[in-house]
Amino acid sequence: MSDKKKLAKMLISGAVLAGFPTELWTLKRIRVLIQREFGLAYSQTHTWRMLKEMGFSSQRPAGRATQRDEAAIADWKAKRWPMLKKKPAASNAPSSSSTNPD
Repeated sequence: MSDKKKLAKMLISGAVLAGFPTELWTLKRIRVLIQREFGLAYSQTHTWRMLKEMGFSSQRPAGRATQRDEAAIADWKAKRWPMLKKKPAASNAPSSSSTNPD
């Protein structure tokens, strides 16, 4: 079995089976797996290109984080976000618009 086929089989089997605490595959974890299993140290870019060649693609999580605190998010949006939003500075200077008759 070629190294790429072995790697693909490991990725499909899951990250937990490969020794990681969750099923989330990241480029960092895949690089660690390649280093551990094959003794090869690839850059993040090379790892990504190789995965694309093998037919893998990036995915987004299907759901939201279980640790998500909806009350804290709503509180932040109501109190902190308005303070962070940039507001245009008030100015008494005349308009520079070409449609202004002045």
